[in-house]
Amino acid sequence: MILTLLGFGLFEYYRPKPLDWTPTYSNKDHIPLGTKALYELLPEVFINQKATSLRTPIYNHLSNNTDRFLSNYIFVCQEFSVDKNDREQLFKYVSKGNDVFISAYDFPDTLMKTLGVKAELKAPTLRDTALVMNFVTPSFKTPKGYVFAQDDGRNYFSVKQPQNVSILANNARGEPIFLKVKYGKGYFYLHNLPLALTNYYTLDPATTDFAFKSLSYLSVRPVYWDEYLKQGRFGEDEQSIFRYIMTQPALKWSYYLILWGLLFFAIFAGKRTQRIIPIMTPPQNTSLEFVKTIGKMYFQKGNHSNIAQKKIQHLMIYIRERFGLRTQDVDDEFKTSLAHKTGLSRLDIDLLFGEIAHAERTPILSEYALLSLNRRIEDFYQKSK
Repeated sequence: MILTLLGFGLFEYYRPKPLDWTPTYSNKDHIPLGTKALYELLPEVFINQKATSLRTPIYNHLSNNTDRFLSNYIFVCQEFSVDKNDREQLFKYVSKGNDVFISAYDFPDTLMKTLGVKAELKAPTLRDTALVMNFVTPSFKTPKGYVFAQDDGRNYFSVKQPQNVSILANNARGEPIFLKVKYGKGYFYLHNLPLALTNYYTLDPATTDFAFKSLSYLSVRPVYWDEYLKQGRFGEDEQSIFRYIMTQPALKWSYYLILWGLLFFAIFAGKRTQRIIPIMTPPQNTSLEFVKTIGKMYFQKGNHSNIAQKKIQHLMIYIRERFGLRTQDVDDEFKTSLAHKTGLSRLDIDLLFGEIAHAERTPILSEYALLSLNRRIEDFYQKSK
C-alpha cells in the first residue's frame, strides 16, 4: 500500500501540468490568458517611456499624483468596476489631456452614459465560427483580419453621440469594437476584446500585431498599468503568508481541508469527555437483618418470653405513632378506637390482644405460643397499612 501511494504521488508530481485557461488578465501570469507578454511589450510601443504597474485604487493614485507630465492609464480586465470617486478622478485626469485605455467586457453604465456610448454584451455561445475583427485605419488593416477563436466577436459598442467618437476597429458585421472618445483635452480608448490582448494571442503569429496596433493609438508617454482591479491592493513586496497561500492552489486546498477538518472535529469529536462514572450502589439498610439475627439468637436459646415482650413493645410503639392512641390502658374503649382507625374487625383486635395478654401472663412461653403471637402481630401490620 505504501509503494502504491508513493508511486501515485510521484506520478501526480511529475506528470505534465494541464494548461490553466483561466482569464486572469494579470501582468504576472504566464498562463495563456494572462497579460505578461503585453506588459513586456509596452517599452516597444512607448519608446523610452517608463511603464509603472499600479496596485492602488484609481482614486488614490490620481488624487495623489503630482506629475506635471501627461501620461497614459491602461486597464485590461474582465470587468471595469469603478465607483463614483474613481470615475470622477478619471474624468478629471482625461480632461487635462491624458489618455485612458480600457479593454474589458463589462463597462459601468454611469461611465458609458457620460461618454455617449453603450456596451452591448452578448452571452457566450458554442458557435464553431468567430467573427473576423479588423481595424478601420488603412495602414493597420489586414486583408484577412483577425480571428480570436475563444471569443466569437459578437460584443460591440452602440454609439449614442457620434460627434465625439471615432471608430478604430469593427467586427465582420460592421459593428464597432474599438472606439476613441474625446473628453476635454484627452481621450478614452474603449476596447471590448480583452481576450485579444492576452499572452496566447499576443504570441500567436496570426494575431501578434493586434495588441501592438491597439496600443499604438495612444500617445508616446509614460504608462500606468493597472493591476488593482485584478490582483487587489498589495504588491509582491507586501504579500503576507496568508495571501501567498491563497495564490497557490495546493496550499489553498490544504488550508480549506484543515478548516473543514477542524469543523468536523468540533462537531463530532469536540464534545466534553470524562471518566466513566462508576455505579454506586446505595447503602443497604441492615437494621432489619440485625433484628432478624438477634431474634434468631433469642429463639435458638429458647428465650421465647423475651422475644414476645420485644414484639409487644414494638407493636405498642407502632400503634402510638401511627394511630395516636394511648397504650397504657388496653381497655374496651381502646380496642374500639383501634378497630375503627385500622379498619379491622373487633374480633381480630380481641384475638390479638388476647394472645398479648396470654404472653404477658406466662413466665415461660412455648414456641407454639410465640409463633402464634408473631403471626397475629404480622397480620395486624399487613391489614392496618
